[in-house]
Amino acid sequence: MRKIIVGITGSSAPIYGISTLRALRDTPDVETHLILSEGAHLSIKYEAPDWTIDAIKAMADVVHDPRNMAASVSSGSFKTDGMAVVPCSMKTLAGIANSYNNDLITRAADVCLKERRRLVVVARETPLHRGHLLNMLSVTDMGGVILPPIPGFYSGPQTIDDIVNHTVGKVLDLLGVENDKFRRWEGKDPSAG
Repeated sequence: MRKIIVGITGSSAPIYGISTLRALRDTPDVETHLILSEGAHLSIKYEAPDWTIDAIKAMADVVHDPRNMAASVSSGSFKTDGMAVVPCSMKTLAGIANSYNNDLITRAADVCLKERRRLVVVARETPLHRGHLLNMLSVTDMGGVILPPIPGFYSGPQTIDDIVNHTVGKVLDLLGVENDKFRRWEGKDPSAG
């Protein structure tokens, strides 16, 4: 059984985290460990009103309190297969980039980096200033992957779900989870017109 941590922060677009958790719930060999930041509760209330916190928590195998720095995922001796912080606020990104472990999301991300486990950070902000970019570079230099939620339009998205699923599929790919969340590029023959 693979163990994957999902951190949902107070950034805009909590639907990315909810959809990632839902896709992992439907993957039989994955045990999910969910951490919802305090800010996530507000962004879910404002931007995903069709979802309750309880319904989101019910999709996870294990739910951790973001203040519990003694949780299993706070230690490298608890083996996981990686973590997605989706979406990731700039505050959380700064915490990860600077190893400032002020909550369980930043601590679990720090553990993934120090143990050389996959960390996928879906940084959600626009536009970006130099500090944001430097924090992204810092996380990348430590082995994390920055995956901004930027859709590929080659798949011909028709709905918001199609756009969300493109990013979710990319997150799952990076975590080594097989999925069919988006239509993959198969190439084009330039001579075909």
